[in-house]
Amino acid sequence: MRISANLGFLYSDLPLPARIRAAARDGFDAVECHFPYDIPAAALRAALNETGLEMLALNTAPGDLAAGEFGLAALPGRRDDARAAVAQAVAYGAEIGAAHVHVMAGRSGGGDGAEAAFRETLAHACDLAAAQGMGVLIEPINRRDVPGYHLHSVEQAAETVVALGRDNLRIIFDCYHAQIEGGDLIRRFEAHLPLIGHVQIAAVPDRGEPDGGEICYERLLPAFRAAGYRSAVGAEYRPRGGDTRAGLGWLPRLRAALAAV
Repeated sequence: MRISANLGFLYSDLPLPARIRAAARDGFDAVECHFPYDIPAAALRAALNETGLEMLALNTAPGDLAAGEFGLAALPGRRDDARAAVAQAVAYGAEIGAAHVHVMAGRSGGGDGAEAAFRETLAHACDLAAAQGMGVLIEPINRRDVPGYHLHSVEQAAETVVALGRDNLRIIFDCYHAQIEGGDLIRRFEAHLPLIGHVQIAAVPDRGEPDGGEICYERLLPAFRAAGYRSAVGAEYRPRGGDTRAGLGWLPRLRAALAAV
């Protein structure tokens, strides 16, 4: 399994191109990010080319964060804005060679028309991404951290993916969110494995380095690998001490655990 640095949280004291170089220096195999749009795509592409790292995924723009928005795709009445965010992400992703776009559902509160709006936006995203040879990801996000988020369970995400039937649409199985929204990670992962395109890790409940908290990733990720998962694992955590490099002791231990499978 490749292990990817999520640059939305890691190396946050550095400009985004420098974060890519830092991730390469510290032994990550790939990178992923949240919202890179303030940085010229050419600067990111140069850093990726220099380091040889692949950008696995970037998020669609979240909307107005100050107003409480956290994604647009499942918001009835925001169709045009959601499509614009998808178009921006696909175009930017294509320019930097990203493998996937994560389409953020948003805080719909489960209201009328939300799932229909989400599926319509996803179908459009899959069409745009396919034309660039890219995939689309959706991520269940727990409602303790993001109240009202439309997509909050792996099971709900699976229903959406199956209903759309698009070859380039897959689920992010974020172990942090899935543990908070139901637990039973190995069984739920195995049940949905054919629909899973990416895995993310962090400690529960503090979302710190993945060598703490209630999930033992040195046992969990080898179980995922034994089940047949071969795609990447994204380290999407908030360093407890603020210094990413100081907290990377988990990385060689996790690699050793995976090598033993």
